[in-house]
Amino acid sequence: MTALLVLSLLAVGTAVRLFANARAMPVVRRLDVALPFPADAPRRPVTVALLTDSHLSGPDNSPERMARIVALVNGLRPDMILLGGDYIGDDKGGATYDPAQSIAPFAALRAPLGVVAVLGNHDARKHAGISRREWGDLFARIGIRLLDNQAVRRGPLAVGGLRDIYTGRPDIPRTLDAMQALGGAPLMLSHGPDAFPLLPGRPMLTLVGHTHCGQVALPFAGIVYVPSRYGTRYACGAYREGQRTLVVSAGLGTSGLPIRMLAPPDVWLVNIRPR
Repeated sequence: MTALLVLSLLAVGTAVRLFANARAMPVVRRLDVALPFPADAPRRPVTVALLTDSHLSGPDNSPERMARIVALVNGLRPDMILLGGDYIGDDKGGATYDPAQSIAPFAALRAPLGVVAVLGNHDARKHAGISRREWGDLFARIGIRLLDNQAVRRGPLAVGGLRDIYTGRPDIPRTLDAMQALGGAPLMLSHGPDAFPLLPGRPMLTLVGHTHCGQVALPFAGIVYVPSRYGTRYACGAYREGQRTLVVSAGLGTSGLPIRMLAPPDVWLVNIRPR
């Protein structure tokens, strides 16, 4: 009887700890990357913050928590902020939010070069109930540019934004051509890492989320599964392959169960300096 009680208390304690991990404020991770700046650009480094996979829904994430995260990111004073998709949350037994509500906290983000976003697989019509065009209108209302196989010049950077590879068809050649026409240092924003191996082997920074860094990683075994055709090859963190750099964020919210283990939520702050 005593052993059963102890095991029950351990199970409850573990569940509470995993839930608390999911609700925790994100870790700020930093990386320094060199890219070929255009000749007409100042030689000053540019800092870019990546926020992704907010999955706004209870019980683990809320507008109040997102407001605290937005304040944290604004306090980092990035030059530009990038949103990596999956704004719609699952029904996990708590509050759920419509598309406009799911991105409303981002209206308070502040950066000199603005905020740029892409959509994720949870933002597809079957989950969100609205089209990509309607998403673009919602983002425009709060001053954020949504990219869908498009590019925009921000400071010395040519920022490309790919359509989600899991629910649509990213047009990589079109996006790369648009980036090249803008003449900036190439930065690609995509929801997930599966687009990275399809990019050319030239200097480029790619920022993604989607994996949640496994969300639940096991002691000693580490990350055992992420939703990617490449398995855990691009599960979490920074990767350098030749002249290309990939950053995979753990994201802010959760999908499925509102828990995290050894995969804390994070925000990436990338310092991009001229080569």
